[in-house]
Amino acid sequence: MESQPANPWLTIKDLPASERPRERMIQHGPAILSTAELLAILLRTGRRGENALHLAHRMLQICGGLTGLVRTPVHELARIPGVGLAKAAQIQAALELGRRVATATPGERPQVRSAHDAYLLLADMADLEQETLRTLLLDTRGRAIAIPTIYVGNVNTTLVRPAEIFREAIRRNAVSLIIAHNHPSGDPTPSPEDIALTRDLVAAGRLLGIGVLDHLIIGKGRYTSLREQGVAFHTP
Repeated sequence: MESQPANPWLTIKDLPASERPRERMIQHGPAILSTAELLAILLRTGRRGENALHLAHRMLQICGGLTGLVRTPVHELARIPGVGLAKAAQIQAALELGRRVATATPGERPQVRSAHDAYLLLADMADLEQETLRTLLLDTRGRAIAIPTIYVGNVNTTLVRPAEIFREAIRRNAVSLIIAHNHPSGDPTPSPEDIALTRDLVAAGRLLGIGVLDHLIIGKGRYTSLREQGVAFHTP
């Protein structure tokens, strides 16, 4: 879980511009922001003695991270001191928009052209407390079909079976996929096991006719693309 910021009594306006979530997003884009910073932008304000950023951290702690926040009903969110029904409704609306993007009709599905595009759809994995492996399934035009969770727990070559990785891809007629898993430590450096797993899955994908385009390791606010690093993938 992300550590809470110091000086919760300072308002966001009192913080240096380089630490204000909205200014950071405008300057650097939303992908660089932590989950708490994005949530603080939705909250806009905190309460007496607690700014929006500190409130966002506290909400994530109470709910058990982003996945817990998604599952928390609006009236339970509203009972958190400093939130209330209006802010809880704003948060639920934003989460619902995210869900609709993931299940959009083909013409509306986000297109994945790069590792960064994929990361934007998978960035919530940074807040998962357990190591989790997902696949981002793509159609013939590189549009996202679905993002199924395959494993929760220790992700390594001895536990991950290629059949599990590709089952959903076959069922949903995906022509390619991107593997992603998080490092709860926050460090997205690939381990030797991550590299070995990627090689095995790339080879299995060739046999099945499903391209494994990349493997993203997701840490706190950053990620590593094994393809971009030239690891476990043959360069053209």
